[in-house]
Amino acid sequence: MDNTVERLNQYQKSVIIGTILGDGYLRIVPGRRDAFLEINHAQDQCDYVTWKYKVLKNVSAKSPVVRNGNGKRKAIRFHTRQSPELTKLYNWFYKDKTKVIPSNLALDSLMLATWFMDDGSWCRASDVYLNTQQFSHHNQLILLDSLAKIGLQARLNKDKDYQRIRFVKTSIPTLVKLIKPHIIPSMLYKIGLESVETTRQSPALSKCDYRLEV
Repeated sequence: MDNTVERLNQYQKSVIIGTILGDGYLRIVPGRRDAFLEINHAQDQCDYVTWKYKVLKNVSAKSPVVRNGNGKRKAIRFHTRQSPELTKLYNWFYKDKTKVIPSNLALDSLMLATWFMDDGSWCRASDVYLNTQQFSHHNQLILLDSLAKIGLQARLNKDKDYQRIRFVKTSIPTLVKLIKPHIIPSMLYKIGLESVETTRQSPALSKCDYRLEV
């Protein structure tokens, strides 16, 4: 795995940070100096993986591949090359190899949109969540503060033995206004808008004939 010498632009950084807040993981292979980003989603989110890959193509190690998951489920994943800039983010978002939230996290609308496409859920018009169960109570309080700084009020909501973020009803229109410009067509259901089946196969995004990883 070769290091990349290309610098990340701000758009890429925002997508990466949103991905880290969601389902993505930064890793440093033992014996290597710098970190790389691993992106892994269910096969039915192929368009979303393709969008991320197109954003990060110039720093990616190779194109996405399909892999066998649990049972009959399949997933699509790819990873970037190593980068000193990703190492900085690793040191910012990880402590003892565990993902944490930096106390000085500053969100922008693209970070939030990517995070929401990863971990958001729209159950009803007044029940909109970010599934942050993986984070500690302290880390989730930092996230609530970060959301408040961009005008979004939210609270922690009990989900079985864990907690997740639930947006206050009056903040939902602001949330949609912030993130809708960045939501890809196949993910519009995440903000309560049904995606049209033909848009899921849009030539601009779809490339779902990825090879099976062996």
